[in-house]
Amino acid sequence: MDPEEAIFDVEDAMTKCVDYLMHEFAGVRTGKASPALIENLDVHVHAYGAISKLKSIAVISSPEPRMLMVQPFDPATTRDIERAIRECKLGLNPAAADRSIRVPIPELSEERRRDMVKMIKQLAEEAKVRLRAARKDGIDAAKKMKAENILTEDGQKSFEKDVQELTNKYTKKIEEHAIAKEADLMKV
Repeated sequence: MDPEEAIFDVEDAMTKCVDYLMHEFAGVRTGKASPALIENLDVHVHAYGAISKLKSIAVISSPEPRMLMVQPFDPATTRDIERAIRECKLGLNPAAADRSIRVPIPELSEERRRDMVKMIKQLAEEAKVRLRAARKDGIDAAKKMKAENILTEDGQKSFEKDVQELTNKYTKKIEEHAIAKEADLMKV
């Protein structure tokens, strides 16, 4: 492995950390209706004698700011989907109508908002832990390249400095996304 390839691998791993965090943040409820609210969570529907993910058996849309619409591919699964949404830990109360399910999104209480902020901070910290793991992998790669005489002593130090700069850059991105999500959540 050459140093450029190793740096690319470290940066790719860090980019994936931030992307995953953004995916997780999409499922955090901010008071607005977003299909990601129930799409990204593991809402499992017991239908046809098997367990399926909600997004694999229905289309989820947001026709209004405080309403989600779930349209099953097969109308026979409507009741099963309604039950699965009701039983998930989001506190939602879906209502079946004809061939779709309407899911009103209630206002968040102050206490619930604070709980969500704690969850955002926890998700951000988990992402930082993954970043540090990618940093460690990069530094280990530098040591290995040094041992194989691919890098000199100065080359290793330069490589480790580059890895640290990437770590700082992506840590800052994570913190910015967490602050933005927190501000969005606390907006009434």
